[in-house]
Amino acid sequence: MSIFKFNIKLISQIFFVIIFFSTLHAKNLDNFNEGNSISNYFSGVLLLNDNQYKESYDFLRKLNGLEEVHINYSSKFLLSLVNSGKFNEAFNYAKKLEKKNSSNFESNLIIGVYHLKNQNYDLSRKYFLRIKNKKSKFMINSFISSSLYNWVSFINLEFNDAKNKIESIDSKFENLKNIQNVFLHCFYNSKDTELFFEKLTSNEKIDFSRYNYFYATFMANSGKILKAKEIVNSSLKLYPRNLLLNQYKLDLDNKNYKNNFNCKNISHVIAEILYISANALSSQNIYEFSNFYLNLSKYLNKNFHSFDTLLAENFYQTKNFDKAKKIYKEIGKKGKIFLWYAAKQNTKILINEKKNEQALKSLTKAYNQLPEKNIYEKYDYARFLKNNNQFEDAIKFYTEIISKINKNHPLFPKATDGRGVSYERIGEWKKAESDLLLSLKASPDQAYVINYLAYSWIEKGVKIEQSLKMLEKANNLKSNDPYITDSLGWALFKLGRYTESKKYLQFAIQLMPGDPIINDHYGDVLWKNGYKIQARYYWKNTLNLKDVEDDMRDKINNKLVLGL
Repeated sequence: MSIFKFNIKLISQIFFVIIFFSTLHAKNLDNFNEGNSISNYFSGVLLLNDNQYKESYDFLRKLNGLEEVHINYSSKFLLSLVNSGKFNEAFNYAKKLEKKNSSNFESNLIIGVYHLKNQNYDLSRKYFLRIKNKKSKFMINSFISSSLYNWVSFINLEFNDAKNKIESIDSKFENLKNIQNVFLHCFYNSKDTELFFEKLTSNEKIDFSRYNYFYATFMANSGKILKAKEIVNSSLKLYPRNLLLNQYKLDLDNKNYKNNFNCKNISHVIAEILYISANALSSQNIYEFSNFYLNLSKYLNKNFHSFDTLLAENFYQTKNFDKAKKIYKEIGKKGKIFLWYAAKQNTKILINEKKNEQALKSLTKAYNQLPEKNIYEKYDYARFLKNNNQFEDAIKFYTEIISKINKNHPLFPKATDGRGVSYERIGEWKKAESDLLLSLKASPDQAYVINYLAYSWIEKGVKIEQSLKMLEKANNLKSNDPYITDSLGWALFKLGRYTESKKYLQFAIQLMPGDPIINDHYGDVLWKNGYKIQARYYWKNTLNLKDVEDDMRDKINNKLVLGL
């Protein structure tokens, strides 16, 4: 561990202890000022922040009664309970807080959700009203509390009164208001439900493809199976990779569909509202609270597998790979589409764990087990082979894909790019160049394809002026990308424009200081600009970086002796 990282960790620990003591009340303090109590709390919170929920629970549960003297303990303990799947224990603890007049946002929410699940709507409304009336510094909590209170109130309201409540939602949540408006019409069996679904899902500015699934399930639940199939097929033309829609299409075709979501079920609707909140928090890397809302969603609608996909993704993003793998294993049992999705995700984990050979065997086995391989599954597999240096096998699959689609197909530029890169890596440059040009002809604004082709030309010493113009375009498309910035600087270097080249290569090394090629290039341009001592510094630095290939190492050792 570096001194800098150690100091940051030490400062964080000191700050944590200060905060811990500053939020303790004097009453009964003697019971909790022993080293073990502080250690348990400290360990529990750190594990909670690291999304190690069961482990966090094991420490925090030892501090029974701490909520009387430490205002943050109860919230942390409730998060550990819900996120480790101990919902009944969380409910009992929340009721205990209520008896002590120590309720908080999380405890009232948990009790309200519990009563909602058991269809005690009056009791549920009571607790949702509590969190609605208590101002929260978090905007997402305000949205949740208002939405949940509204929906349990609809049991006793006429349609127009309910609609007015939805319309009164803050304009900051316009898209969420539109979603709830659709569910509202469905819940009240409005004759305009289809119209509102159509309006929502046809929005061209925002991807509401997920709600085509809800639209299709609404039609299927209404006995209109043909209409449900029509909605799914139409949506998949626009969103061919949508997981929910692909699995539902297969289930409808096989007459094996289950009603895992019903917009006339308040618990299902509120589960979706909590999922939306969880998704928003996940996008901001606030995984602890994202998982809290996700687990509440799962409690209300345990059979809706979409919640599990986000939960597994959250664990993947936080590098809790064992937990993610366990969820993916369960997801893979829910159907063919989910099986392939889970296999791909598990492969990503194996790659992260440096188990590349196992990853290759695992995904190959899953691919071979698919009863039918559609064009997207073939592309996924080809891309995986290419990214794992199985270039000749990748070329076969890419060729099969290209032969079955026309040039207007969305996969055409991707498949030709993938095959082009594979050809280049096995030394068949003419075929590679042809494919990369085909890819750009089909889709001219692919910054990384432009970069790959232009940089290849520069390295071969051909079409450098053309490459420079292409890289200027790529840089406009993807500004501040270290690879494109480096290529642009290198094109200028090859043209002898060393002053301009230095500006771009210096920026590239700021963007990615650990890349050996960028360091080597920057050393070269420093030499050409007369900074020979500095050039040797960067060449030496390159030799200390990871993934320096043998031929680069030999060239740099020569430059250290002879210069350029």
